Amino acid sequence: MNDSKSVFAIKDYGKISLHQITRNYLARVSNTRFEVINKWYNNEVEKMDLDILARICYVLECTPADIIKYEEK
Repeated sequence: MNDSKSVFAIKDYGKISLHQITRNYLARVSNTRFEVINKWYNNEVEKMDLDILARICYVLECTPADIIKYEEK
């Protein structure tokens, strides 16, 4: 196993962030509270809620890759 890619070590291994989508629109179409969407929008999501992600993808007719991306440090 390559230790340099281990997620068990405490290190900065990148982040997941939303592509640019307005918070109000995203909250309205996904039937999600603005405060929740605001956390996603500001890259403050600590745990991914797959139900919210599924609703967003369903309403926008997209895949998770269309609205989130992984950035490696």
